[in-house]
Amino acid sequence: MYNFLFYLLIDVFGVIFMILSFSVVTLYLLIMILSALEMRDFRRKNRFADYQDIITSPIAPGVSILAPAFNEESNIVQNVKSLLALHYGKFEVVIINDGSKDQTLNRLIEAFELKKTSFFYQSQIETAPVRGIYRSENKSFRRLWVIDKENGGKADALNAGINISTMEILACIDVDCILASDSITRMVRPFMEETNKKVVAVGGAIGIANNCDVKDGTVTKYRVPKSRIGKFQVVEYCRAFLMGRMAWSRINGLMLISGAFGFFKKDLVMAVGGYFPKTVGEDMELVVRLRRYLEERDIPYRVAFVPDPLCWTEVPEDEEVLGRQRNRWMRGTIETLQLHNKVGYNSRFRVLGLVSYPFWSIFEKMGPILEISGLIYTLILLLIGDFSAVYFFSLILMIYFLSLLVSAFSILYEQIAYNNYKDKNDLRSLIRTILLEPLFIHPKVVFWGLKGHIDFIAGRGGWGKMIRAGFKTAEERKNLDTQSTTS
Repeated sequence: MYNFLFYLLIDVFGVIFMILSFSVVTLYLLIMILSALEMRDFRRKNRFADYQDIITSPIAPGVSILAPAFNEESNIVQNVKSLLALHYGKFEVVIINDGSKDQTLNRLIEAFELKKTSFFYQSQIETAPVRGIYRSENKSFRRLWVIDKENGGKADALNAGINISTMEILACIDVDCILASDSITRMVRPFMEETNKKVVAVGGAIGIANNCDVKDGTVTKYRVPKSRIGKFQVVEYCRAFLMGRMAWSRINGLMLISGAFGFFKKDLVMAVGGYFPKTVGEDMELVVRLRRYLEERDIPYRVAFVPDPLCWTEVPEDEEVLGRQRNRWMRGTIETLQLHNKVGYNSRFRVLGLVSYPFWSIFEKMGPILEISGLIYTLILLLIGDFSAVYFFSLILMIYFLSLLVSAFSILYEQIAYNNYKDKNDLRSLIRTILLEPLFIHPKVVFWGLKGHIDFIAGRGGWGKMIRAGFKTAEERKNLDTQSTTS
């Protein structure tokens, strides 16, 4: 009897894993097709667009750029100057000093001639206590606001920025990101084009600035990172933004806008209560909450995506730091899905409930657990002698070549649309990374995701410390290369 049940379970799990494997293949082929169609339409639509008209247009919306800062003394002044230099007619920059323990605030006060104001801070969204609000006496910096507050985390800092913002669009960014000079004009265009559907949020693609030359807040020379971990993230970001989010945008199924670069309608963000500070996935949670709010009120809406590389960031090239980041991403995903479990598999929420939520639940949240379970299942088959080598290796090869196909197409999209990596050596390096990633890097990503599950169950939270090398000019990079060579 027990043998019968055991082998029945083995057969049932075999069928489940077979269905999941072919579902993965089918879904990613569909994602490739949808993203290609969306990229084609986006390029056709924007081929002759004149974004200068948006800058001078009287109907162009005002934009409040919100940038939380915590212990950013080394780069804060240069970063703020680059934000103030963006090409747009109506915008303000709100820097939120979230209880920094270094000289971040003093550097800002000195560089921008800031004075503490008697501005009345109305806490429409509850936040940690605000110690002061600063503005400059120099008219050159009239767009700049600086909030000094007690530490409350990124979401809390953004809520403080929302409370004093005066424009109708919120641009929530990481203060250490580099924005293209025309980034605002390109990101507000979907808001200006809305017709029968309200555009509630717009996400942007993120580029990787490691090993790139940066001058005056602008990327002047694009290169892939030197480390294998850095190159892997270039491939991963191309997959995520130029393929994944383009496909989800096609069917209005986006559940995530990068916290490093996202634009939102302020009135709607206020209506849902701002960011939720008790999650490490505040960017995803806000998008899902906005969508849920509108679905429950039967308001037609759209979450748009702009694939142009308008924002560049430094990614971790240390495995330990990257592991903490992926751990945090997994915990944020689990928290968001649990907070909004009412949405899942619910026809009332249409694409969000029947397509996006199940995909994130099964293939993103449960992905690491399913992969480990598949490995354990294979080991059991080996032990009981019920193992088909032909079936196993055929399945492994199919998944491996699918991974190569998806990654290769994402790099192809980047080359066709933007061609930032013009050096052939960079392309060869990315191709080698595509070949090696499933074998050497993906297992680590699975482990980090699994650890995220364990830490979530154990109640271990927090962001973890991010270590950044900082952006370099061409001259600084040349000097560093010379020093490393001579040493």
